[in-house]
Amino acid sequence: NLELAGCYHQEPMSYPALLTWCEEQAELFGPYIADTGEYLEQAVSEGKKVVLEAQLGAMRDIDYGIFPYTSSSSTISVYGPIGAGIPGKSLDHVIGVLKAYSTCVGAGPFVAEHAMSDDWEEALRKAGGEYGAATGRPRRIGPFDAVASRYGLKCQNADKIALTKMDVLSSMKEIPVITGYKRDGVIVTDFDPMDELDSYTSVVEMLPGWKCDISGCRTYEELPENAKAYIRILEQLLNHEIQFISVGARRDQFLTKGAWL
Repeated sequence: NLELAGCYHQEPMSYPALLTWCEEQAELFGPYIADTGEYLEQAVSEGKKVVLEAQLGAMRDIDYGIFPYTSSSSTISVYGPIGAGIPGKSLDHVIGVLKAYSTCVGAGPFVAEHAMSDDWEEALRKAGGEYGAATGRPRRIGPFDAVASRYGLKCQNADKIALTKMDVLSSMKEIPVITGYKRDGVIVTDFDPMDELDSYTSVVEMLPGWKCDISGCRTYEELPENAKAYIRILEQLLNHEIQFISVGARRDQFLTKGAWL
């Protein structure tokens, strides 16, 4: 009740009302409650594939992120088995998920921000629907950042990439990509989360856009040549293969490049 009334300004609950609510939830979710560690251990021993999905990226990891603008926990892939209850298991395949451009929620250094004009940022924000789902707050936005992305992929030990929201770039005549950071005339290409990141500006390379709708593409071969070139250049900058490309928000709006593992 201290939390309900003090934090959320709700009416306090009586003990009978709370117990009734808990019993209703137990009836609904009871069949799904299990010792997840034991459940997953059994699945692994039977040779089944176990998929772990994460939400926060490396920049919010308490050890490897941009402290103090981090989560209070570890968000990198090697922690996945620990959080899932199978700490003795190791991962054999990690897919790093990257947007085709950069976004940031909350405070902290974000070098990609203001790499382009305010009008460019706002147009991309609207095209990508980059607003908080609950608050409606505009997300901070910028071009794809190869410097920060390389660091994130290293922290996650990713071997393949899923590139999302590539369709959002379809209206652009030219597409910016951040290839380095610059300070006092010196260009760096390695990301250091402990550095004074706010003192850097972006080194931007402009790539030709494809200026057509790609949301209907379902194979890599159907993509326009400039879209393929954009993917190839990102692969070169990241030294990783992009295996999955999303071209829309629906579950079926994606395509694959190369063989599935």
